[in-house]
Amino acid sequence: MADFSGFTEENDSHGEHGFGSFDLVGQKFFWKIDYDDRKMQQGSEDPSDSERTLRVLRLMLASEY
Repeated sequence: MADFSGFTEENDSHGEHGFGSFDLVGQKFFWKIDYDDRKMQQGSEDPSDSERTLRVLRLMLASEY
């Protein structure tokens, strides 16, 4: 994920670099960075405020999307 550089207008329309994919052991994986509230119950009201926000890296098999 750290080496992913395939950001395009199609997969990164907001320029946040918060979503990508990679292939490993014959499987395609998606990764996404979300900005959750501190209770991890919903999205953060202010993602720029680290006191109110947890950044969460989510990883999933593309076939499960």
